[in-house]
Amino acid sequence: MLEVHKNYVLDENQQPIAVQIPIAEFEKIEEIIEDYGLAKLMEEVEEEPLSKDEAIKYYQSLKDKNVAS
Repeated sequence: MLEVHKNYVLDENQQPIAVQIPIAEFEKIEEIIEDYGLAKLMEEVEEEPLSKDEAIKYYQSLKDKNVAS
């Protein structure tokens, strides 16, 4: 299991308002989420299953579309 080292950011009333994590841990979490999303997309294919390269290309097109919007 991934260990996440968190630093809490507090406001003037000592209430937590944000969390900081090391960039390497953030990137690992992001990779896990993207891999999960890619696996879910591959499961949803009703026709001929996509090859790994096709699935990655399709997933990248979805990411690009979301960034543009």
